[in-house]
Amino acid sequence: MSAQYFTPRMKPLSARKSAILCALDVGTSKIACLIARLMPAEQSDLLRGRTHRCRILGIGHQRSRGLKGGVVIDMDEAEKAIRLAVDSAERMAGVQVESVIVSISGGRIGSSFYGAKVRVGDNSVSESDVHRVLEAAASRTAQQGRAVLHSMPRSFALDGATGVRDPRGMIGEELGAQMHVVSIDSAPVRNLMLAVERCHLDVEAVVATPYAAGLAALVDDEAEMGTAVIDLGGGTTSIAVFAENRLEHVDAIAVGGNHVTMDIARGLTLRLSDAERLKTYYGACISSPSDDRETIAVSQVGEDGNHVTHLPKSHLVRIIKPRVEEILELVRDRLAGAGYAPQAGLRLVLTGGASQLTGVPEAARRIISGQVRMGRPLGVQGLPESAKNPAFAAAIGLVVFPQYAGIEFFEPRRMPMLSTGTGDGYVGNVVRWLKTNF
Repeated sequence: MSAQYFTPRMKPLSARKSAILCALDVGTSKIACLIARLMPAEQSDLLRGRTHRCRILGIGHQRSRGLKGGVVIDMDEAEKAIRLAVDSAERMAGVQVESVIVSISGGRIGSSFYGAKVRVGDNSVSESDVHRVLEAAASRTAQQGRAVLHSMPRSFALDGATGVRDPRGMIGEELGAQMHVVSIDSAPVRNLMLAVERCHLDVEAVVATPYAAGLAALVDDEAEMGTAVIDLGGGTTSIAVFAENRLEHVDAIAVGGNHVTMDIARGLTLRLSDAERLKTYYGACISSPSDDRETIAVSQVGEDGNHVTHLPKSHLVRIIKPRVEEILELVRDRLAGAGYAPQAGLRLVLTGGASQLTGVPEAARRIISGQVRMGRPLGVQGLPESAKNPAFAAAIGLVVFPQYAGIEFFEPRRMPMLSTGTGDGYVGNVVRWLKTNF
C-alpha cells in the first residue's frame, strides 16, 4: 500500500448539522480525552474559519504510559492509559464514543510541497479540471515509509499567472495547483492507531499536534500575519507555521520537557518522580536575584537510602536553563532552515505543558523572536479551569479540526474509501477557502 494513503480522512462537517465528537491527545506525558458537542453558529460569532460553537461535555486525562518521544513503545501500557482517559471522559459526558480524532507528534513529522499542471485546451476551467489538477498533485506525494497526515491545496495558477483564487470559468490552456503535504513515518502512526483500535474505537483522523494546537490557540490576525506555534511537549517539541490563514510548515524535534526532568534527576541524584515535582514547583530557566537565598528540600537517592538535603534554587536553575535554551535554539535553527528566520514579523505562540515552565517565554524572546505569548485554547465553552492552559491546546484543537477537514485532499482513485466529499462539493469547499484566505 502506498504510504500516503494510510491515515484515514475525516468526512467534512456540515455547517448546518450538530455533532458530538471525541478527541484523543496522545502525548508522552499525558493522554487527554475530550468529548464535545459542535453546534452550527453564525460566522460573525466565531473565530475566522469556524462554523460551529464548541461545548465540552466530558474530559478525562491520565499520565501517559507506553510512549516515548511521542511514539508507542509498549502497546499494552498505551492501550490501558487510553482506555482510562476515554472512560473518564465518557462517564463525565454520559455518552459512549465509538470513534476518535487522534493527535500525533512523534515519527519525524515534516512538510513537503508538490505541484502539478493539466491542459484545459484554451477552454474555460470547469470544476472537473480543478479536481483533475488537484488529483495530479496528490498523486505525486508518495514517499516510501511515509504516511500523509494532511494534504492541503495552497493556490492555483493559470497559464503561469500565480495566486489565482478561483480558476473556474476563466479561460486558459494550462491549469496548475500547488499542494502542501504533512507526512510522518508510517510505523509510529500505524502503532498509535493500533493502540486506539485495541480499545474498540475507530480512528476518524490523525492530526499533527502543532497543527491542532494552532487551530485552538491562534486568533485571526496571527494566522494571517505569520505565526509559529511551538508546542513544547514531554517527549517532543513540534512546530507549525501559519500565514495567510493557512498552515505553511510543520516540523518536530525529539526533545521536550521530559529531557529537562531527566537532567534534574541525573544532576541531583533523584528519582524521576521527585525530579518532576521539583521542576513543576520550583523549576525555572531564568535567573532571579533571590535564587541563591531561596533553598529547596531535595530527597536524594544514596547507598544508604534517601536523605534530604537543602540546595539553593540557583542550582536547579543552572541545570534547567541549558536544556531549555538548547530546545529553543533547535527550534530557531529549524525555522531558519525552512525559510522562516527570526524576524520582526514572526510571532511565537507557545503551547504544551513544558511551555508553562517559568522563564520559557522570556527565553524564547531572547533566542527566537521578540513577539511571544502563551497559547491558551480559544472559543470553547464548558472547559474546566484546570484545562484552560497551554497544555490542553492540542486536545481542544482536535475538536476544532473537523471544521477545517473539508479543505484537505487525498487522491480518490488510489483509495476509494477516502473519496467521500471529494467530488464537486469538495472543489467548491477548496475554492471558497482559497477565496477567503488569500
